[in-house]
Amino acid sequence: MTIEVAYDRRGQGSPLVLLHGIGHRWQAWEPVLDRLAERHDVIAVDLPGFGASPALPPDRTHDVDGMIGALGEVFADLGIGRPHLAGNSLGGMLALEMASRGLAASATAFSPAGFWTPRGRAWGIRVLRAVRLTARAPLREALVQRKLVRVLGGSVLFGKPGVISAEVMLADMAAMVAAPGFDAVIAAGGADYVFACPPPAVPVTVAWGSRDRVLWPRQARRAAELLPAARHVSLRGCGHVPMSDDPGRVADLILETCRDARLV
Repeated sequence: MTIEVAYDRRGQGSPLVLLHGIGHRWQAWEPVLDRLAERHDVIAVDLPGFGASPALPPDRTHDVDGMIGALGEVFADLGIGRPHLAGNSLGGMLALEMASRGLAASATAFSPAGFWTPRGRAWGIRVLRAVRLTARAPLREALVQRKLVRVLGGSVLFGKPGVISAEVMLADMAAMVAAPGFDAVIAAGGADYVFACPPPAVPVTVAWGSRDRVLWPRQARRAAELLPAARHVSLRGCGHVPMSDDPGRVADLILETCRDARLV
């Protein structure tokens, strides 16, 4: 493989690739993986520079074109052609960009980056940097063992942080701290990115958690303006990372969008 990535693959059917958000890892999709694998060949990927995937080679950049090019090589190596895509945050933006370029059979985006105002963009990056800084705290292991601390700290990313175990939260924090892709994505233009692609010609769903404290839910209005043919959904009670908040609803939206592609 030209580009080395870590991934989890399960199920059978048409290929469905899951793309996590900045600083996260493929395990973010664990709450919905088995449900999706009942219908699809599901590949949950650690994006380059995140989770267990190394950063891109020095001659490659972590900007939108660089990440999409890298994913295209990964898809070709895995033999999955033009897959369905589902993504969260950074992953949602990549899913929409790839769908716009004709590289996806469908796209389901949860709180995708790029529909922000300059103020909203600055807020989102500031919050994520603060989360990453907190994850470096020397006493984090002892603190995270306390459910109240997990609930308070996790409420930044999750609508229902109480369902996140101490083990998962600590692993997520470790992944965020260790991710070379975090700063690389921002330095390569992530701090200036806005979605400006032609609307995809394939089925698209954009869903936003009503309790998203990273990318404010009002950004969904801008997404609806730029993607008028897409289905737009509000996820009541969900945060920025909705897969553990409401796994049933998240899985249903992905499966319905994939099914819409087969009917076109």
